[in-house]
Amino acid sequence: MKVLRTPEERFEDLPQFDYDPHYVEIAGIRLHYLDEGPDDASVVLLLHGEPTWSYLYRKMIPVFVEAGYRVIAPDYVGFGRSDKLKRKQDHSYQFHVEVMTTFVRNLDLKDITLFAQDWGGLIGLRVLANEQERFSRVVISNTGFPATRSLLKQLLVPKLFKMRVWLKGRISEEEFSKNPSFLNWVAYSQTVKEFPIGKIIQGGTVTDLPSDVLRAYEAPFPDESYMAGPRVMPMLVPTQLRENQKVWEAVLKKWEKPFLTTFSDGDPITRGGERIFQKLIPGARGQEHVIIKKAGHFLQEDKAEEIAIIIVKFIED
Repeated sequence: MKVLRTPEERFEDLPQFDYDPHYVEIAGIRLHYLDEGPDDASVVLLLHGEPTWSYLYRKMIPVFVEAGYRVIAPDYVGFGRSDKLKRKQDHSYQFHVEVMTTFVRNLDLKDITLFAQDWGGLIGLRVLANEQERFSRVVISNTGFPATRSLLKQLLVPKLFKMRVWLKGRISEEEFSKNPSFLNWVAYSQTVKEFPIGKIIQGGTVTDLPSDVLRAYEAPFPDESYMAGPRVMPMLVPTQLRENQKVWEAVLKKWEKPFLTTFSDGDPITRGGERIFQKLIPGARGQEHVIIKKAGHFLQEDKAEEIAIIIVKFIED
């Protein structure tokens, strides 16, 4: 695999981000993570989505640390300060699951509260299935976990999905903003000439973000050659339907530990998706599920402190 490493100077003087970097090597790839709070405390594991990185959690981390918890926020391979794989074909859903599972094992994390948003859910729930005893509770937000019992669908859906994206053709920024469906998002991500990280983040928030914050989200990607991860991730969503179905049947539908949903009211793609988790997961029954008001897809930007306080209360209750 051809590996690229973002120059460290790209991460200097980022606003509201005075956190020391930590690194671990997995399969010859350097993975970055934030590690704040007492080493012996219960862990809050924060998993980001696409195309963000651990910078997304900069305003939530202080709330957890003040409450006495250890906060771990990794960057996936291809994102943030972690190494970038230059070729799209080197990324796969399974690859990211394996890397993050190894990460949790290498750090020997225990008594984990998982907070997973966007791709954090798709990856994080698989890691949970691999290491169930390490997790004490789960909070998910603006995410999904696609699966199907049908063997035919497991085989055909990924191929049909690729065909539908291809038939969509090139989607302009204006078209996507008018109809931000998941299919349009995928088509846009595959066809836009230059992947506009800052505009994508801004489009997924209700808050007007300052230019220096948008530049911080762009910092991991000096040019298009570093963007294979963000580019390919949308296409990977339906590629593990069979494996995810196994997790639903063997783990999630039997999960008795506390499970909370905190979806936002302003995400056109995942809005309403919390109901499937609330219905099927035993640990979700009777919980005080929350809809975060006036927040977009990246609700960590819009309502960071509010979400963190909800999670702290959930842990303590």
